[in-house]
Amino acid sequence: MNRFGERFTITTFGESHGKAIGCVLDGVPAGLEIDESFIQSELNRRKPGQNEFATARKEDDKVEILSGVFEGLSTGTPITLVIYNTDQKSGDYSNVKDIFRPGHADFTYFQKYGIRDYRGGGRSSARETAARVAGGAVAKLMLKSIGIDFQSGISAIHGIKAQSFDFSYPHNSPIYALDKNVEEAQKEAILSAKNAHDSVGGVATIKISGLPIGLGEGLYYKLDAILAEAMMGINAVKAVEIGEGIHSAELLASQNNDSITPQGFKTNYSGGILGGMSNGDDVLVHVHFKPTPSIFIEQESINIHNESVHVSLKGRHDPCVAVRGSVVAESMAALVIADMLLLNMGSTMHGIQNYYQK
Repeated sequence: MNRFGERFTITTFGESHGKAIGCVLDGVPAGLEIDESFIQSELNRRKPGQNEFATARKEDDKVEILSGVFEGLSTGTPITLVIYNTDQKSGDYSNVKDIFRPGHADFTYFQKYGIRDYRGGGRSSARETAARVAGGAVAKLMLKSIGIDFQSGISAIHGIKAQSFDFSYPHNSPIYALDKNVEEAQKEAILSAKNAHDSVGGVATIKISGLPIGLGEGLYYKLDAILAEAMMGINAVKAVEIGEGIHSAELLASQNNDSITPQGFKTNYSGGILGGMSNGDDVLVHVHFKPTPSIFIEQESINIHNESVHVSLKGRHDPCVAVRGSVVAESMAALVIADMLLLNMGSTMHGIQNYYQK
């Protein structure tokens, strides 16, 4: 499946070393002002080659709108966004043409389809996530108009955890750190792994503010469930927490319950979601990324003939995929909320009457 969403949908296309990647957005309401500079600014946050903490691959990630926009406004028809690849080095992968790289999707793709694009992983490459960021930017434009805001940053690198979250600080940090007091240690961990031809994992935290109460369905389309699905669909993500997450399993209910006052909730252990629906508080999502599997240490594997081999990788790869992955996670969160917002519009007769009554 290459499509995500129910009412506000995104379908992505393209491969890492193909001509282009991109997405088709369907369900975008007509009349939305499409700010191309904002979409580009979101892609710039994710694009590679910006500093020593990211892959050296140089891609401008220049977005082009092919359809669905007229005179700066969405027309209500599918919006197609395309990003042309300009810095592929497919020759770096010739030595793994018949070898399954440990930690990658090579083995499962080949077993499922009987064929795989070995150039950077093809469709399974994180290069595809640029299209999700472009689509998420359009969702953010829609949500910003009604006061819904998204922020993200890195809360942990290689077990070095933020002690406090300052969502204004990532804009000043090359690794999008949320806590400036541990930023240097986190940077050192990334560079230490990089210099050892290895990689490290990390945790991204996304905060969603300004949500109305009631987004999400009570049973089979819960807000937290779909957010988790969206995050788990991002390359290298192995776990997702909402609010207090796994720590809530260590608490008593008297500690974990958020007391309610006429002014609102006293605490936010729930992460802004109760019964699968937004409760009006900030939604907090913690996304755990494994270490980038592309490392330059010799590893044991097999080839397509099931023969034992040793593989040494080439190419340009992130020493910590969580850093740029935080932008992708934020974008996927925006796509989820845009979809939930449209789904929620018909949840009551009042909403329907309010729209259709003349």
